[in-house]
Amino acid sequence: MTSHVWPSGGRHLWPSGETSATQSHPRGHLTYAASGVLGIHTERGTSIVPANRVAWTPAEFTHQHRAHGDTDMRIVFLAPSLARLVPNRPAVFLASDLAREVLLALTGPRNYEDTATGYSRPARARLLRVLVDELCEADEQPLHLPEPQDDRLRAVAHLLRGNPADNATLADLGRTVGAGSRTLSRLLRNELGMTFYEWRTQLRIHHALVLLAEGHDTVRTAHACGWANPSGFIAAFTALIGTTPGRYRAGRGATGRGGTGRP
Repeated sequence: MTSHVWPSGGRHLWPSGETSATQSHPRGHLTYAASGVLGIHTERGTSIVPANRVAWTPAEFTHQHRAHGDTDMRIVFLAPSLARLVPNRPAVFLASDLAREVLLALTGPRNYEDTATGYSRPARARLLRVLVDELCEADEQPLHLPEPQDDRLRAVAHLLRGNPADNATLADLGRTVGAGSRTLSRLLRNELGMTFYEWRTQLRIHHALVLLAEGHDTVRTAHACGWANPSGFIAAFTALIGTTPGRYRAGRGATGRGGTGRP
């Protein structure tokens, strides 16, 4: 792993499969993958951060990063005065073109190769305010999969993560973990605010993002994630991510541009 770190942020170039230590920070931070896909795990759940998305982790949240595919991870810390403008929980946002360019500027080589040409403190403060303003206007993305607290739901989650292609019904899974489908449905609504179908679809799309980042094609990914035919997978993926798996895999992202690949 190659890293450049400074007080206000940093850049980490990670090979596929690299995992950070479990850590927390006194300031909240934004995380962006200029290339690759990031998984961010906290006690609240797991966020998957593909191209053109920005993840927010509040201050003092214990978290761990994992790279899926070779990943260029950028991190920007926010002062409390800016952090109060974004949610007090982990979240994923759609990155506008402007937000992406500001993130790249704040974490590019100008920040660590030659301090004489680096941003002044007032200039950096202005860029950070633009970035936060863009996120406040952005749509929050359903890419944070909350972690269940009930032991029965945790057991179901373990089964689904172990085999995303399993098409067992909620009643089938309930018999395995010792709970009725009505009880599990109620827990899903109360704890996670989702139906079983929504939860499993989101979990499968999370897994699909990882497989696509690792180089698998659309057909193989669809079958590995439980879809009998690719068209159903493409429809579900596009509804959640905003682009088709093929366009996403080609690195074009939701707006047709994807990560810029620039420093």
